[in-house]
Amino acid sequence: MQRHTKHIIILCFLLLTLNAFSKDVIVSKDNEINSVKKALAVSENGDRIIVRHGYYRENDIVVDKSVEIYGEDFPVIDLEYNYQGFTVKAGNVSIFGLDIRNIATNYMHDFSGIKIENSNYCTVENNRLYNNFFAVYLAGSDYCTVKNNIITGFAKTESSSGNGIHLWKCKNILIENNETSGHRDGIYFEFVMNTKIINNFSHNNLRYGLHFMFSDSNSYLKNLFRDNGAGVAVMYTKNIEMSENRFEDNWGPSSYGILLKEISNSVIRRNLFVRNTTGIFMEGSDKLMIKENEFRENGFAVKILGNCINDTLLNNNFTANTFDISSNSSRNDNYYSGNYWDKYSGYDLNNDNTGDIPYRPVSLYSIMIEKVPESIIMLKSLITEILDLTEKAMPVFIPESLSDESPRMKMNEYD
Repeated sequence: MQRHTKHIIILCFLLLTLNAFSKDVIVSKDNEINSVKKALAVSENGDRIIVRHGYYRENDIVVDKSVEIYGEDFPVIDLEYNYQGFTVKAGNVSIFGLDIRNIATNYMHDFSGIKIENSNYCTVENNRLYNNFFAVYLAGSDYCTVKNNIITGFAKTESSSGNGIHLWKCKNILIENNETSGHRDGIYFEFVMNTKIINNFSHNNLRYGLHFMFSDSNSYLKNLFRDNGAGVAVMYTKNIEMSENRFEDNWGPSSYGILLKEISNSVIRRNLFVRNTTGIFMEGSDKLMIKENEFRENGFAVKILGNCINDTLLNNNFTANTFDISSNSSRNDNYYSGNYWDKYSGYDLNNDNTGDIPYRPVSLYSIMIEKVPESIIMLKSLITEILDLTEKAMPVFIPESLSDESPRMKMNEYD
């Protein structure tokens, strides 16, 4: 205990000593120091570089000292489509309040407005990143924060565009309260661990609002993903929490609120899926707890393929969806209970808010559409109603065991 206290005292002393000798370096168009590069050349660890409001044309800005770069009234750093923007190669760097713009597409290098390489405890906060190939790029960096940034791109094709916030091989990152649009993926993770994505708005991106692969033990809370090309994709991952997010208006032949592929041991709770071609698409996923979500006005609320096992759908609400559940298999290895289905026509004689007969949410017509997509033209026709009634009376094609044994008569309410 005494040894631990001694280390804390030494650390505090070093921090106080560093602050005592730190200085402010002013960047202004009217000063001798009229660029961030010149300020970095004369600064030392612990200094603060203050960039006055103005228009600065420079690029390839290497930050290899532990400094704070602070912009007053969003000075513009115009990279003029040449090379890289800021490259951070030191720990404890903060970049705050800049307008960083105009990075060109490059197929050999991931040019970025701000790139943090192998550096820990860095902060990118309250910046505007406009018309960049990649906006914020973290590689091999831990314990960093990306917060309160507005990231705007103008991507035309997936192959010629980068991502808004891109993380590779990082851990313990906080991504909070950013708005990202107009990129290939709004937020992209690969080999990222123990990271939180909280209260971000990712919209109008060409592919995914959020895309992560091989990234375990992360939390995604209270984000809004709207009008992205294919929605959100979660792949080859385990131990994920996705709670209180909104997945809205992701329409198109390959669009989902969220695509789950080869994920396991995860929780999807209290999210809203509204007006998506498919709310949740599940493939090869197991041991998922999908509970207390709202599925509203989707084409398909949930598509769950036959290779998904040991998943639980509990206490969700299904309202105004064209199809509630769709499957490509006559086998069911998952558990459904306590969900509200607006298409349920059963009864509740003892008034306990639980239907007295089970509900089977898969329709024969939904299976037909899976096999023959062109049959969608028969939607709302009499023939589809006859097919579904016949299948309910004599089930042959749909999984007989796929049923909710305790369907709710009224919508579930959550505290």
